[in-house]
Amino acid sequence: MKKKKVTVGVLTGGGDCPGLNAVIRGVVKASISKYDMGVVGFEDGFEGLVERRSIPMDWLTVSGILTQGGTILGTSNTANPFRWPVKDEKGKMSFKDVSDKAAAYIKELGIDSLVCIGGDGTMAIARKLSQKGIRIVGVPKTIDNDIWGTDITFGFDSALQSATEAIDKIHSTAMSHHRVMVVEIMGRYAGWLTLESGIAAGGDIILIPEIPYDIKKVCAVVKKRSKQGRRFSIIVVSEGAKPIGGKLVVKQVVEESTDPIRLGGVGLKIARDIEAQTGLESRATILGHVQRGGTPSPYDRVLATRFGVKAAELCHSGVGGVMVAVKGSDIVTVPLSDVGGKTRLVDENHPLIDVAKNVGTCLGV
Repeated sequence: MKKKKVTVGVLTGGGDCPGLNAVIRGVVKASISKYDMGVVGFEDGFEGLVERRSIPMDWLTVSGILTQGGTILGTSNTANPFRWPVKDEKGKMSFKDVSDKAAAYIKELGIDSLVCIGGDGTMAIARKLSQKGIRIVGVPKTIDNDIWGTDITFGFDSALQSATEAIDKIHSTAMSHHRVMVVEIMGRYAGWLTLESGIAAGGDIILIPEIPYDIKKVCAVVKKRSKQGRRFSIIVVSEGAKPIGGKLVVKQVVEESTDPIRLGGVGLKIARDIEAQTGLESRATILGHVQRGGTPSPYDRVLATRFGVKAAELCHSGVGGVMVAVKGSDIVTVPLSDVGGKTRLVDENHPLIDVAKNVGTCLGV
C-alpha cells in the first residue's frame, strides 16, 4: 500500500511586514525539495481557513518572491476562528466560535501540519488550534520585536532600517528650520523599534512605553539645547508612550480585531505640548505603515529563510505545538503554550538603555 504523502498548510496572519514571502518560500521549497511533502496555502490568514479559501503551492508559486514585501497569500488582522464577527439583519455585531469549522477544513484537505506565520495574536490563535488536535508550527513575525521566546523576529530589522532612514531625513529639515521635530514610531506596547532607531539616528530624546515620560523634563531638555545654540531637537517617540500617570493616546477601536486598540497620535500631542510650554516651533511626523512596507533587508531575508526551512523540518518530523525562535545564533523551538498572551518588553535595565543614557540621550525622566 502506497504511503500517504505528507501535506503542509501555511498561512500568514496579522499585519504584514517584510520577510513574509521569504518564510513562505523557505517552507515551500524545503518541503518539496528535501522532504517530498505537498504544500497548501491559505488565503488571507485565518480568514481562508474559515471561508475555505486555499491554493496548492509548488516551486513556481514561490519563484521570485524572496525580495518582495508583503505576502503573496494575503493576510488579515481581524480574522479569529475563536471570535468570528457576525452581523445580524439590523447590523448588530456579535461573535461566535467557528474554530471547529476551520479544523474540519484542515482535516478535509488532508493537512498534517499547519505553519502559522504571525505575531503574538497569531501565536495565541495557533496555540488554541493546537489544543484542538491540529499540529501547529509557529513562525514569529512582527516589526515590533515583542514576541516572547525569541531574541528577534523577522521584519524588525527591515522596519528599523526604514525608521532610521526616515529620521535621518527629518534631521536635516530640523537643522535647516531650527525646529523641534517629533517622529512617532510603531511598536504598540513595546519600545524596541523606537529605542533602536532613536539610537541609530541620534535622537536627542527617546520616549518608549516602558518608561513613562515627564513632559516638563522633555521641555527642559529642548530649551537647554536651544540656549546652548543647538537650535533643533529630534524626539523619537513610540506610539505606545504615555506620560507619568497618564493614558495612552488611542486613534481608534476596531471591535472585530484580535487587538481592538489602535494606537496613534501621541507624537502630535507631544509636539503641541512642547510648543505651548516652550514657545519653540514643533512639528510631528507619524511614520505609520511606511515602516511595514518595502523590500526585506538581507538580514531579514536570511532569518526568514532559516525560519521557513526549520518549520518544514519540524512538519516532516511530526513536531507540533511549537514556535521556531532565535536564541543567540541558533534556531530553536519554544512551546506555543509559553508564547501566547505574553509580550517581550524593553527591560529598564537593558544594555541599550544604558547606551542611550551614556551618549546623552534623554529618556523623558
